[in-house]
Amino acid sequence: MTSSQPADIPTLNIANVLTVIRVLLVPLFVWLMLLDGGDYGVARWMAVLAFAVAIYTDKLDGDIARKRGLITNFGKIADPIADKLLIGSALILLCIIDGMAWWITIVILGRELLITLLRFVVIRYGVIPASRGGKLKTVLQTAAVLLYLMPLAVLVGGWYDIVAFLAMLAAVVVTVVTGVDYVVQAMRMRSDAKGRKS
Repeated sequence: MTSSQPADIPTLNIANVLTVIRVLLVPLFVWLMLLDGGDYGVARWMAVLAFAVAIYTDKLDGDIARKRGLITNFGKIADPIADKLLIGSALILLCIIDGMAWWITIVILGRELLITLLRFVVIRYGVIPASRGGKLKTVLQTAAVLLYLMPLAVLVGGWYDIVAFLAMLAAVVVTVVTGVDYVVQAMRMRSDAKGRKS
C-alpha cells in the first residue's frame, strides 16, 4: 500500500472542507453543552443538533470522496482525527456534566490515542484505511453518545438509561477489538515493508 495520492486530486476539495467543518463544530458543541450545564434545556438540545450535524458531515464527506474519487492522504488522516475530537469531547463532557463512568471514556480515548499515534508511526509504510470493524465502532460510539446526550430519560423512564448504557458497553467492546486488529495490521504493514527492503 502506498501513501501517495494521484497528482490530479486536489487536497482542497469538498470532502476535506466538510471534514474541517466537522472540526469547527466541536467547539460549538462543547460551548452549548457547558452552557446547559446539565439542565436539559434548549442549549442541550442545540448541542445534540450540533453533534448530529457534525456526525452527518462524516457520512457526507465519505460518500462524496468515494463517489467523486476525492480520497486524499489529508482526508485519510484528518477524517478519523475529526471523529475522535467530536466523540472525545462528548465523552468527557458526559462524564463531567452527567456523571457517566470515567472508565468508559478512558478506555475509548486511550484506544483512539494509541491508534492515532500508531497511524503517524506507520505512515511511512502506508495509510491503513478504515475497516468495516472501524466503521461499526464509529456507528456504535455515535449511537451510544447520542443516546446519552438526548435528555429523554426524564420523559420515558429509567429503562432509557439502561438502553444507553448497553449501547455504550457494546461500543466499548468493539472499540477494543478493532483497536487490537489495527495494531496487528500496522505491525504486518511494517514487517512487509521491511521485508521488501531486505
